[in-house]
Amino acid sequence: MLGDIEPSEFLRDYWHKRPLLIRNAIPGFNGLLNPEELVELASLEDAQSRLVTFDRNRWSLENGPFEKRRFRKLPECWTLLVQGVNHFLPEGAKLLGQFDFIPHARLDDLMVSFAPDGGGVGPHFDSYDVFLLQGMGSRRWQISAQQDCELIPDAPLRILARFEPEQEWILEPGDMLYLPPKYAHNGVAMGNSMTYSIGFRAPSHQELATQFLVYLQDHLEMAGMYEDPDLQIQEHPAEIGAVMQEKVSRILDRIRWKDDDIERFLGMYLSEPKPHLFFDPPARPASEMRFRGQIEKSGVHLDLKSQMLFTRKHLFINGEILSFDGLDRAFLMALADQRGLFPAKTDLATSSLLYQWYKDGYIRIGRQIDG
Repeated sequence: MLGDIEPSEFLRDYWHKRPLLIRNAIPGFNGLLNPEELVELASLEDAQSRLVTFDRNRWSLENGPFEKRRFRKLPECWTLLVQGVNHFLPEGAKLLGQFDFIPHARLDDLMVSFAPDGGGVGPHFDSYDVFLLQGMGSRRWQISAQQDCELIPDAPLRILARFEPEQEWILEPGDMLYLPPKYAHNGVAMGNSMTYSIGFRAPSHQELATQFLVYLQDHLEMAGMYEDPDLQIQEHPAEIGAVMQEKVSRILDRIRWKDDDIERFLGMYLSEPKPHLFFDPPARPASEMRFRGQIEKSGVHLDLKSQMLFTRKHLFINGEILSFDGLDRAFLMALADQRGLFPAKTDLATSSLLYQWYKDGYIRIGRQIDG
């Protein structure tokens, strides 16, 4: 995938630092689906899709789901983008698996875009690392390390007001371009073109702080109640006095957290499914005994929408937290790393846990993708 560059060399010299063009990163790759299949995905309620158009010198953005008839009459310049294709397409999940030199906790999803000749979403920059893998057709990419980040005012997308390209390439099927965060880029389709974007999570400090405070709200316990036995008559009854402010300040100073809280928070936060995702339990689940026999013979794999992570102490799946105590730690770590085990033979306690996940729709029996 990285040509002649080893993953460790890529992380040292390129990741978060500078772009990298990789010709023929996946030999013979021409994409995982055609434009009609992408339109079909864009019609689903639980798929995140966007339609970007440029007409009469104005950018427009629509959010899906879309009816197929929406694509019958469009301006010359338009792009359809569908997020989370790996949640619906096993081959998409397999493609993401080739990027496992990056921790799963950093991986976001696979976005696929289609544009006819001249289509694109305008010059912009992303706040995260991205690999741009060319599928069907060709696309011209221009990139720039410019510091001018001013955006077109009132545009529905974050489009740069001034873009000064420094390098330019035409990507053919199987070629891939890596871009670090905040690297300006502009892709324009040359004929009908599809691009597969592998994006990585980069939550802002504000988001991390906000979500951690939400975690503390649910898990913090503080004894005591506000007391003021030394209460004095105030000149202004409506005033929140300095004494009360000082008392509350001392109460809030008692808020503490441990390393274990950070560990738990990160695992739950990073494995939490996106709000639009839902799991489909089996309509007629097998008995636990039959389930155990089937996975021992045929294996087990994570549902495409599942995220499974672990730390030294804990196991996380889809926002839930468990302890490794009493479970087959090596088995569960391998399942999280590989997203599937074939066959899957483990102890009774662990297979009972797997059975519950199976009934919840978190895992499936058998192989996800052959080969």
